[in-house]
Amino acid sequence: MKKNGGATKLADDVGSPFRAMGRFVIYLSFTFALMPVQLFALRFNRKLSISLPIFYHRCCCWIMGLQVVSLGQISTARPTLFISNHCSYIDITVLASQLPASFVAKSEVADWPLFGMLAKLQRTVFVERRVSRAAFHRDEMRLRLEQGENLIMFPEGTSSDGNRVLPFKSALFSVAQQDLDGKELVVQPVSIAYTRLDGMPIGRMLKPYFAWYGDMKMAPHMWILFGLGICRVEVIFHAPVTLSQYKTRKGLADHCYDVVSVGVSDANSGRRSDSEKNSPPEMAEASES
Repeated sequence: MKKNGGATKLADDVGSPFRAMGRFVIYLSFTFALMPVQLFALRFNRKLSISLPIFYHRCCCWIMGLQVVSLGQISTARPTLFISNHCSYIDITVLASQLPASFVAKSEVADWPLFGMLAKLQRTVFVERRVSRAAFHRDEMRLRLEQGENLIMFPEGTSSDGNRVLPFKSALFSVAQQDLDGKELVVQPVSIAYTRLDGMPIGRMLKPYFAWYGDMKMAPHMWILFGLGICRVEVIFHAPVTLSQYKTRKGLADHCYDVVSVGVSDANSGRRSDSEKNSPPEMAEASES
């Protein structure tokens, strides 16, 4: 990784260009093949529209060489609001491979080439940064939760470098302030960390090859990522909580920040034990194509 006038620049001779090309071809072919199926499912088969994204993202993890290791127990309450740290666009694929849920994303994502369409096909809730729209977006999220749908939210408001978690914006937790049909909303903090590349620890120098942040361009970042080997990704599901345990949304946000931060720190330092992993069998291996 290099710095050029304050800009982040990744060395372009890392990884295999042949592997990158092969993975890109498979990824794009697979994606374009399943997009019309998901569009059909959204209109005519709700059950399929929920299960197909999980299948799609698990396959994408395999294609991209991501070995996802799940730690802890996933909340079975419906609905659940999952709160996660955010360090890369591939967080979407990793989390969606584990959870039947839609994402909450900034409105600009809707206009991104390809990824904007994929986000819409997974029924992403798009939110604007304007304070005047906060109540509208809160009500939109609440409506989806009232329908029993799980949501995944990144309360940092941006992506980090993967070494630390940025402060959580407590305003985004306002959706948890009101009961849903007389019951409190279940909130589950989640930590995600990219920990090993081909069995070797991913230190600070290698983190930018997985984390996508600041002024990084997506296309060259993806090209390098697709050319790398097998990356171990740890997803830690912490104990579910409710707002009443912390009285205020700020208290809830602070708790989620604390446990997510500890989870990321522990994963990055290797303090997590392999005996804790709860990964489905089909996720045990990743593609080296």
